[in-house]
Amino acid sequence: MKRILSIVLALSMLVMAGAAAAETLTMATNAAFPPYEYYDDETDKIVGIDAEIAAAICAKLGYELEIVDVDFDSIVPGVQAGKYSFGMAGMTVTEDRLKSVDFSDSYATGIQVVIVPEDSAIASADDLFAEGANHKVGVQQGTTGDLYTTWDIEDTGKGTIERFKNGADAVLALTSGKVECVVIDNEPAKNFVAANPGLKILDTEYILENYAMCFSKNTPELTAQVNGALKELIADGTVQAIIDKYIPAEG
Repeated sequence: MKRILSIVLALSMLVMAGAAAAETLTMATNAAFPPYEYYDDETDKIVGIDAEIAAAICAKLGYELEIVDVDFDSIVPGVQAGKYSFGMAGMTVTEDRLKSVDFSDSYATGIQVVIVPEDSAIASADDLFAEGANHKVGVQQGTTGDLYTTWDIEDTGKGTIERFKNGADAVLALTSGKVECVVIDNEPAKNFVAANPGLKILDTEYILENYAMCFSKNTPELTAQVNGALKELIADGTVQAIIDKYIPAEG
């Protein structure tokens, strides 16, 4: 009888231990996209809008969160292969990406802008794909800036696209005269221009886009869970508070 009780007690302890150990979700990102994801200088940890929204979602659902920094264009293949639980990196839903992964509801809006030298002859985003245009444009490889400029400029023979591992490298190429402009998200663009005197952002935006998280098509339950939590966090103001923390309202 004592032996049976001991076995039952041991099994109960194992069940309790299993229940207490939260499952970990791995978020793949590219931590060179401030204020959405970047390394904190003091802690050397990945922080930003995406990191905090992901943490809030995981806390609501009872998951632990692990964030891994990878090349941007390896996020979708990694999620598709099951290497990561989800991808979150200022990523836009596109028809091409939808062939490989599923997406959550949108949680933020991004604007692609054009960075140029202050004395540039490029005065508007429209100048990049005007008749007879032939500009050399810098982008971060695999981003929507890369996709849109490829379609609008490279595929139509109106210029060439130089692709870089991250936005910082693209801006470095701009300051050294290797490209004539850089197309990138508005928020990191502000940081790059502030850190590099002599550059400016054109007044006309390149394109408006909505950001979402990507998931494997084999994990529809997780996608549904995250969407449910995200809906609640948007409704109670948590998501907007996180965005406002990193992107204060002007005025």
